Amino acid sequence: MQPDKMVMMANQIATYFKTQPGTDQAEHVADHINDFWEPRMRIQLSEHVASGGQGLSPLALDACAHVRMPAE
Repeated sequence: MQPDKMVMMANQIATYFKTQPGTDQAEHVADHINDFWEPRMRIQLSEHVASGGQGLSPLALDACAHVRMPAE
């Protein structure tokens, strides 16, 4: 997947959960990514964050700490 498309998708998820009540929005963003993104997408997101996470919103970046990496 193109990095800009992946960033856009992660930011859209974060934008939705940012409007939800509570203080655990990052966990909800990560839950959504864990449930609906295939392992290759989660790996690519992790690599993007490791290289600086350009373009990701603060909430999307926070959520990445809770995204599960697939078992090898």
